[in-house]
Amino acid sequence: MTGEQDPGEKGGLLRGLGRTSAKLSRGFSNLFTKRKLDRETLDALEELLITCDLGVATAAKITEQLASKRLDQDTSPDEIKGLLAEEIALAVDPVARPITVDTLKKPFVVLVCGVNGSGKTTTIAKLANQWRGEGRSVMLAAGDTFRAAAIEQLQVWGARTGCPVIASELGADPAGLVFDAVRQAQTERADILIVDTAGRLQNKQDLMAELEKIVRVMRKVDATAPHSVVLVMDATVGQNAHSQVEIFKQAVDVTGLIVTKLDGSARGGVVVALAEKFALPVHAIGIGEGMDDLRPFNARAFARALVGLRV
Repeated sequence: MTGEQDPGEKGGLLRGLGRTSAKLSRGFSNLFTKRKLDRETLDALEELLITCDLGVATAAKITEQLASKRLDQDTSPDEIKGLLAEEIALAVDPVARPITVDTLKKPFVVLVCGVNGSGKTTTIAKLANQWRGEGRSVMLAAGDTFRAAAIEQLQVWGARTGCPVIASELGADPAGLVFDAVRQAQTERADILIVDTAGRLQNKQDLMAELEKIVRVMRKVDATAPHSVVLVMDATVGQNAHSQVEIFKQAVDVTGLIVTKLDGSARGGVVVALAEKFALPVHAIGIGEGMDDLRPFNARAFARALVGLRV
C-alpha cells in the first residue's frame, strides 16, 4: 500500500466522507453569519467539531489555532474551511503511514484484530487483494476459530483473491492454527501471511489471553513475528473507538490502525481524535464495500474531504 492517490481515488474519498462533511457544512452555514470571526463563533465551531467526534482536546486545539490566525478579522466560511482543513491535516499528518512490508521477512506476518462487525475480514481481503496486485504471494490464516461464519467468509475471500487459506475445524485452538499457518507460510516461502483473530469483547480477559497466546506461540516459529499488528476500527462507533484501542493495546502491541465504514457515518472526525490521543499510524481508511475502497490514509486529502472541499 502506497501513500499516493490518483484523481479517481480522491473523488471517492470526497464521496466516502460525505456524511461527515455534510454535517460540518450544515453547521458552518448556521455559524458563519458574521463577517468577523469572533470568540462566540469559535466556541460554537468547537462544539460542532466535538459533535463530529474530533474529540474535546482536538477540537479545542484546532479552534485555538484558528483564533491565533483569524480572531476578530474579516473572513468567509470558505476561508475558515480551508484553514480548518490545514489544521486537521497538521494533526493527522504524523500518523499517515502505510504498512511497510519488510521483504527480508518470509513471511511478513500481519496480525489483524478488532471487534466483531468492525469489517475485519473484509479488510483482510482488501489488503490481500492489494498486495496480490503488487505481485506478492499472500496466505491467510482463519484464526477466529469460534465462528463458522468467520472461517467461511475468509475462505470465500481467499478464493476470490487467489490466496490460500489455512483453517481448522470449528472450535480448534486459535494459537495452534496460527502456529501451523506460520510454519506452512515459511515452507511455501509466502511473502505475506495475514492472520485473522476473534473479536469478542464480552469477556475482555478471555480475549486478551487468547491474543497474548497467539503471539507467544507464533514466536516459537518466528521470534520476530508478528511484524505488523493492525487494529481494524469501525468509524460508526465514534468515541467508543478510544476504549477499543486501549483494550487491544493491553493485549497486543498494536502497531497501526485501519478505520472502516467512514461512508456510513457522520463520525469521520474520530480518525483525528484517535491520531491525537494515541499517535498510532493510520494505515488506511475504508470508504465503501468495493475491493478498491480501502484507501491509503493521505492527511491532506482526508482533511479537505472531511470539511467538504475538493481534494
